[in-house]
Amino acid sequence: MQQPMLNIAVRAARAAGDIILRATDKAAHLQVEYKGKNDFATEIDRFAEREIISIIKAAYPEHGFLAEESGEHAGNEYVWVIDPLDGTTNFVHGFPQYAVSIALKVKGRLEVGVVYDPLRDELFTAKRGGGAMLNNRRLRVTNLTSMKGALIGTGFPFKVPQHLDAYMEMFKAVTIDSAGIRRAGSAALDLAYLAAGRLDAFWEIELKEWDMAAGILLLKEAGGVATDFSFNDGYLESGNVIAGSPRMHQLMYQLIEPHVTDALK
Repeated sequence: MQQPMLNIAVRAARAAGDIILRATDKAAHLQVEYKGKNDFATEIDRFAEREIISIIKAAYPEHGFLAEESGEHAGNEYVWVIDPLDGTTNFVHGFPQYAVSIALKVKGRLEVGVVYDPLRDELFTAKRGGGAMLNNRRLRVTNLTSMKGALIGTGFPFKVPQHLDAYMEMFKAVTIDSAGIRRAGSAALDLAYLAAGRLDAFWEIELKEWDMAAGILLLKEAGGVATDFSFNDGYLESGNVIAGSPRMHQLMYQLIEPHVTDALK
């Protein structure tokens, strides 16, 4: 079951990537829609999402969707979770860090995940129980066991400034203990990089499910761990996530947990 569905997800992700690539040179001239505070969409987001849904529906007409631009589409227990362009702000500015993210949940459980970076032609794929791959190379999380020398990924809570004070305390604690923090602007790629060992750990506040569903499966299939800020598995619901190898996740949790407010639990 998984491999045919993964193949369809890959086809859809590459098709969306082609749309994004063709628009890259004119991104600065695209009409930008403001969906909310610091939350943007372009016509390319919508074109790419329509292409993804069209390809998946042609193969699986009964399936449902949860998509960033068009919301929920009713279907059966198979639900595709789609971010057609994770990193829209980067895309609009010509900052080369954005990706297509597609995941499949079956009865609430992640089964398939694809993160595709069209600029670098890097295709990250995962099947539950089948491992994680980058362009057919098997992925494993880092084997680092200490924060010393660790490179940490994050995202600023720019849409939820009420959490900024708590976040800055977390940022300070992690900065002091690590080799550095990177905020590149695409959670899907951050999690894919974590699965590939390019980052040692990651945390962020109030992500959306479509930002991280595929990346979380990549991480887990590469041997990693993810929890919310209460050390539970409610990250897809809360949007709050700490992720890394089992050891790095534990170390990150110890640094972040003292600064978690009641509103983030």
